[in-house]
Amino acid sequence: MASLSRVSRRVGALREIVQEELSRIQQAGTWKSERVITSRQSPAITVQGCHSHKILNLCSNNYLGLASHPDIVAAAHGALDKYGAGLSSVRFICGTQDIHKELEQKIANFHQREDAILYPSCFDANAGIFEALLTDKDAVFSDELNHASIIDGIRLCKAKKHRYLHRNMSDLEARLKEEKNARMKLIVTDGVFSMDGNIAPLDKICKLADQYGALVFVDEAHATGFLGNTGRGTEEYHDMIGEVDIINSTLGKAMGGASGGYTTGPKQLIDLLRQKGRPYLFSNSLPPPVVAAGIKAFDIVLNSNELPQRVRHNTTRFRDTMAQAGFTLAG
Repeated sequence: MASLSRVSRRVGALREIVQEELSRIQQAGTWKSERVITSRQSPAITVQGCHSHKILNLCSNNYLGLASHPDIVAAAHGALDKYGAGLSSVRFICGTQDIHKELEQKIANFHQREDAILYPSCFDANAGIFEALLTDKDAVFSDELNHASIIDGIRLCKAKKHRYLHRNMSDLEARLKEEKNARMKLIVTDGVFSMDGNIAPLDKICKLADQYGALVFVDEAHATGFLGNTGRGTEEYHDMIGEVDIINSTLGKAMGGASGGYTTGPKQLIDLLRQKGRPYLFSNSLPPPVVAAGIKAFDIVLNSNELPQRVRHNTTRFRDTMAQAGFTLAG
């Protein structure tokens, strides 16, 4: 009983400390509540407490509607039957199946790169690359509105860190000029900035990279599959496929909506990440049903540009109609 009493006191102290922080979050107006969906992800969903009718879903990242696509669901079922629920292992021990290699090759082919490496999520891909690639002899230049996963990933590396004003090429150039002796300079940007809906000036970024001997990294999580004529993202939007050095992206949004992320780029970089990328080395490999769903999603997008065109049509229709109704739209 005395032991339980000591535990109770410790937990009581924990509760007090945590409750103070929770109260600050509530007072700041940043408390996040979770809506419990009772149906599959789709344009119209049912939500717990609202069973009598469906609700229009305008806040999902299911950009292409593939999260519940029957062919993708069937592919996941097939992989579950053939390969099982999971590998219970990391990739380099006994966690690599033939479908993992197939998906990595499809990703590389889609982006027209040499190789690709899978991670449990794009957050993990961003957490793994900077620490593995950059040393204290290098410098990294990050847009101030980059995703939290990029910010956290850069914190882990030893490179000299620069944060440039959002999409401000003059500020980026000024910071590039400061680094005259860096072994490697890496410019890091989201392709599409998810919060504001604007697009990185990738053409101008690559021009500065050429001028100052820098590499370019783009996070395409909110672009892969639907931005550009065939869904190849910000590069295609700017008509410059192949000019970015490193691309990170996700399977958890447009490309099936399940989970998983990846890095694609030069083979030597991918080889290095297989040796040093900590989220890759120390996380279980993606479950077979998720891998099969990703393969089918890329097959669908590779074989037709109908879905990206539909997204553009729906976007134009929605924005035009909302503007006609008197709303001011950002992005």
